[in-house]
Amino acid sequence: MQSIWSKTAELPPHPPLPGDLKVEAAVIGGGMAGILTACLLQEKGVESVVLEAERIGGGQTKNTTAKITSQHGLIYAALTEKFGQELAGQYARVSQRAVEEYCRLTEDWGAACQLERCPAYLYSTQSEDALLEEAHAAQSLGLPAEFTLETELPVPIKGAVRFDGQARFHPLRFLEEAAKRVTVYEQTRALEVQGDEIRTDRGTVRAKHIVFATHFPFVNFPGYYFLRMHQERSYVLALENALLPQGLYYGVDPDGLSLRQAEHCLLLGGGGHRTGENSAGGRYRLLRREAERYWPQSREVAHWSAQDCMPMDSVPYIGRYASDREGWYVATGFRKWGMTGSMAAAMLLSDQIAGREHPDRAVFSPQRFDLPASAKSLMADGKQTVKGLSRQLFAKGRALAEELPAGHGGVVELDGEKVGAYRTESGELFLVSTRCPHLGCQLEWNPDEKSWDCPCHGSRFDYRGELLSGPAQIPLERN
Repeated sequence: MQSIWSKTAELPPHPPLPGDLKVEAAVIGGGMAGILTACLLQEKGVESVVLEAERIGGGQTKNTTAKITSQHGLIYAALTEKFGQELAGQYARVSQRAVEEYCRLTEDWGAACQLERCPAYLYSTQSEDALLEEAHAAQSLGLPAEFTLETELPVPIKGAVRFDGQARFHPLRFLEEAAKRVTVYEQTRALEVQGDEIRTDRGTVRAKHIVFATHFPFVNFPGYYFLRMHQERSYVLALENALLPQGLYYGVDPDGLSLRQAEHCLLLGGGGHRTGENSAGGRYRLLRREAERYWPQSREVAHWSAQDCMPMDSVPYIGRYASDREGWYVATGFRKWGMTGSMAAAMLLSDQIAGREHPDRAVFSPQRFDLPASAKSLMADGKQTVKGLSRQLFAKGRALAEELPAGHGGVVELDGEKVGAYRTESGELFLVSTRCPHLGCQLEWNPDEKSWDCPCHGSRFDYRGELLSGPAQIPLERN
């Protein structure tokens, strides 16, 4: 399953780390956040390198819908209520500034990344109340937002909030241009970080400043990010012969859809769920049903999925990794707005590392903890972890391995033991441990992607047990 971006761009390779190295700043992770952070550090005179376990842009960056916007769902009214006008205003200013920074860099570099200015919309087919409140909150924070009833959508709506001055682009083509300006080492996996040393499978890197830009931090202690976030998946179809909206659209209803155009296609997104909670499948089928309903003449040319880190209070963690780890920094928890969050992280972290003050840093601090603002999410994530651990320890397999039909997977019993099984269409059986190597939760089968997903912290593995995404760092045991 290749995204439309992967189908239309091939990034040149970068060499692996040649051996031990000493540098002023090292960024772990070669996605948009990591590459941009290194770029802006270089601009500010801080020598930097990027360490990427596989290929740059090969994680979540290639699967984004690539909306560059300060419109992040129904967030500004909630932030104002939780944190007050000043902190909510910091989030708004940094997010809109991130849009402008993408435009600046694209122009300065002459990047052929199809960046276009366009409006972004929140919309609802059910109620206008939350949208009116959001429009008022966003306006009060200085954002270019207004309530409207006019959209390009093929369905009647109750209302929308239009944000002017937003943008869309081709993320991999932008990333390719950005990577020309920094030193990148691919096929170099960070295995352990101690003090100012990063131990990789290619050598040791010593750095005064270390940035964790790995989507989900792989170092559990300190930081405890596995307690402060969960992960969610969403799905996208690329459709030819369908609506090509000029704007970016995001539905706020429970079954709301995301829409934007790219490569002469409509990108139709939705079907989101917590990672590890898709045993019934059917997420792509849901989107195909909507495509048939509204654009029966359309043709699917690509489909793919994305994964997002969801912080407890809806604000990314950008700043010091932990209070007792001087020189460590983190960029994570971007929710469904990874492109804006990546640039926000690069701006804030590069200033912090270069010793520059930034007036809007406080709201993103990883050291914040507001119990009232986070209590609901903390309880839900805690219950999910307990459930995942309990399943692994006490639940039995749900069928016998020999009963598993071709083309299906699931948690089964084999010789009295619980294992994860997938039988190919040709009948070959793949058996793996159901225990996530991150913290031991029971993995669940995702039939839409033929993967084993962790419902606790979001690690994913293919049906052979190979690691797809962390925070786990090793593959599954094979039976």
